[in-house]
Amino acid sequence: MTSIRLGAALCVLAAMFVAAGFGCTMVVTTAAQKAWEDRSTEDQITDTKIAAGILKRLAAEDKGLLLDVKVDAWEKRVMLTGTLDSRPAHERVLRLVREDERITALYDHIQIVSTAQRDERRGQEQKADEGKGGVGQMVSDVWIKAKIKVKLLASRGVTSVNYRWRSVLNKVYIIGRAGDAEERDKVLRIARETKGVKAVVHHIQVIPKKG
Repeated sequence: MTSIRLGAALCVLAAMFVAAGFGCTMVVTTAAQKAWEDRSTEDQITDTKIAAGILKRLAAEDKGLLLDVKVDAWEKRVMLTGTLDSRPAHERVLRLVREDERITALYDHIQIVSTAQRDERRGQEQKADEGKGGVGQMVSDVWIKAKIKVKLLASRGVTSVNYRWRSVLNKVYIIGRAGDAEERDKVLRIARETKGVKAVVHHIQVIPKKG
């Protein structure tokens, strides 16, 4: 059953992510992760299509938006994070996102910064994507995200593949699902206690596991 789910996820992700310009390594890694999620295969495919569609529309509008805005979809709920340099740009992004009628909830956490700050973060984001590291605020956000990942993977009672998290200017945003309130609280505690984190905002649903 796991191999079937992995195969289905891999096929869909390959089509979606390659079309969006992501590498094969990312496709394989993401597909392997999805094979263990508590979401159904149908939900995974739908969420992947929603996110890929948003990225495609953003790229068509301005390829720089792919560096500015991050999109995480979980069971048709979409979380937006990142930085933009104007309210009009923000409204334009929201309009493009809302074109997908399958979205049941939209959590907008995009922060407005100066053009200089946006450009700096674009450069750092690009370096991070290329694995070159960087300097400044982006390093703190990249470090925070990586540190939370390590902590969640090592934490008993936490199914880390059921969560997506981002750090923007040292503020952490999380979306996903927990099997019970104890798991949710543990995830939030890990995020809050991570060095450098100023605040945590979450959209974690508590859904007891079947069986």
